[in-house]
Amino acid sequence: MAAPCKAVIIPGNGGEDVAAHGWYGWVKRELEQIPGFQCLSKNMPDPITARESIWLPFMEMELHCDEETIIIGHSSGAIAAMRYAETHRVYAIVLVAAYTSDLGDANERASGYFSRPWQWRRSKPTALTLCSLAPPMTLSFLGRNNKKWPTGWKPNVQIH
Repeated sequence: MAAPCKAVIIPGNGGEDVAAHGWYGWVKRELEQIPGFQCLSKNMPDPITARESIWLPFMEMELHCDEETIIIGHSSGAIAAMRYAETHRVYAIVLVAAYTSDLGDANERASGYFSRPWQWRRSKPTALTLCSLAPPMTLSFLGRNNKKWPTGWKPNVQIH
């Protein structure tokens, strides 16, 4: 498999402008400094509830997440990334503030991501690398192959 040619930032729900919210813009600018590498960040449809039935088709049809894409998902975006990888081949997933239940929240329950068990065995062979960022900015790698990151990709985090 070739090295990835793009990253896609999938934000958390909340409806704020992705380009101006939190760390998204910084990550996009940093990744776009890598020669030949593209980073997409678009405002998501249905930004408050973040419904799976709307976000996953948007990731496929509008953001073109594929086997050459690193998906960087934050919060609800991390949940979308995990569900997407159950049925689509992607290069890697970076999860920031991910969770695996609706946390007792009605809005999270309405998103549709938690209505069935997680298909970990299905998504593991789909994504070559699964990373999780969590305070204090530690990076965990799981998966088959995490050696083919794009030239210039140097996360400033502790790896354990």
